[in-house]
Amino acid sequence: MYVILLGPPGVGKGTQGVLLAEAFGWERVVTGDLLRQARADETEIGREAQRYMDAGELVPDQVVVELVAEKLRPLPADCSVLFDGYPRNAAQASALAEILEELGRAIDQVVVLTADDQVLVERIAGRRSCVSCGAVFNVFVNPSESGELCDRCNSPLHHRPDDQEDTVRHRLDVYREQTQPLIAFYEQSSVDVHAVDGSLGVDQVQDAVRSALGVGSAAR
Repeated sequence: MYVILLGPPGVGKGTQGVLLAEAFGWERVVTGDLLRQARADETEIGREAQRYMDAGELVPDQVVVELVAEKLRPLPADCSVLFDGYPRNAAQASALAEILEELGRAIDQVVVLTADDQVLVERIAGRRSCVSCGAVFNVFVNPSESGELCDRCNSPLHHRPDDQEDTVRHRLDVYREQTQPLIAFYEQSSVDVHAVDGSLGVDQVQDAVRSALGVGSAAR
């Protein structure tokens, strides 16, 4: 089974993707992880990606697509794959379809996690992380009892620049402009698309995702 997990920033794709992959032994494709690994391994494509990042530029779609292709080609035919937050735009979706067609495979199902903007803003803009131990708090739902200090080690808490509310709202606008149209893209491609309320608790969302996909036991 080849599954795509879509949804706006802060909706919980990473959490749900990890839970699914660990429960069922699926391969999880996360482009950020692929980029970091390629750079660490100093592969040719990793060095190419590094050049763009060193210049403060986005890594082009064609580089990301090739990383994904390198990940998929050696996988056995009976391997289930979860694409976590990828593709992000129409060009990536079309390129992924070509790669899968080359491999004799195709996307089977798409799960779209949804939540109101305010929920997403609070989840992301409310995050505070400890500069020392890495503990994460949220001023809205899980605040530090010490206010601006970490409850674990009493070190200062940091609010990342990309977690500022105006930045978060811009990221949501980009999602609606570039990624949300993929829902219609896959619906028109006769792929089963399921909407799941991502504002619920982690376990509730996981149960809903498994129900949508028709899986319920940890078997590949």
